[in-house]
Amino acid sequence: MAALNPPLPADARPPDETFRVKIDGHEVQVYSYGRGPEVLFCLNGGPGLPCDYVRETHSVMADHGYRVVVHDQLGTGRSDKPKDKSLWTLARYVEEVETLRRTLGLGRVHLLGQSWGTWLGFEYLLTHPNGAKSFICANGTAEIPLHLRDLERLRGALGPETVAMMARHEAEGTTDHPAYQGAVQVLNYRHVCRLDHWPPALMRSIDGINMDIYGTMWGPNEFTCTGNLKDWDRLADLPRIEQPCLVLCGHHDELTPDSAARIARRLKKPTLKIFRNSSHMPFFEEPADYIATLRSFLDQHRGG
Repeated sequence: MAALNPPLPADARPPDETFRVKIDGHEVQVYSYGRGPEVLFCLNGGPGLPCDYVRETHSVMADHGYRVVVHDQLGTGRSDKPKDKSLWTLARYVEEVETLRRTLGLGRVHLLGQSWGTWLGFEYLLTHPNGAKSFICANGTAEIPLHLRDLERLRGALGPETVAMMARHEAEGTTDHPAYQGAVQVLNYRHVCRLDHWPPALMRSIDGINMDIYGTMWGPNEFTCTGNLKDWDRLADLPRIEQPCLVLCGHHDELTPDSAARIARRLKKPTLKIFRNSSHMPFFEEPADYIATLRSFLDQHRGG
């Protein structure tokens, strides 16, 4: 494990420490902000996105007494980018999280997952129940089959002609067609981020996506799943989770309030918060309320 200081964009908050951690022959880049025993370990969405958008929105918690640790998951950002598609599995990413926690000596962490990071987080809690003292499920689900039904409903709101057009392009493998991409853009602005201008950190993550990972695990876009995650469903296992959990969701979220409520009903120690003016990115859409909610929850569960 070696400390590094790689260049970051001029608008990014510089980390207090950066590390390269070797995992099964590949190196993963880790960013650390702040000091102290209370660690917020953040898992970003994707899969296949660099962590810029989560790193820059959550590093502020270092100003509130927390050490914030975020990493570019293998294959993304400044981490190594092997071409072996057999690496792109949920189980391998779970072990990546545990290896980082142990190697960096983080102890029991406050784990936060956003979007795909919630699936990774739930799987981690069920596989390594002693690694976390609390969990923040931000804009996620515990059951991909339900999420796929929700996506069909959201697509349906575009109208039958648009739905038929999208289905045709998906069947023909022409999802790069401008009409198809236009429909996806409408869905993105309705259900991913409702800001007129998407923040630079979010755009860096999107522009830096590794489509080998995203395509293998998810599919061609946010609203079409054909990858190895399509049957993942842990809803029935959520009562096994002992940690207090904060479940966050935007009112217009692609990972819907219904999904968030289904999660909360099955957890032993849930707190549910719906951001009324947000979709999938409340930390950009309602940042003050989001950070206040996150801080309140974490402050209640310090120690342990």
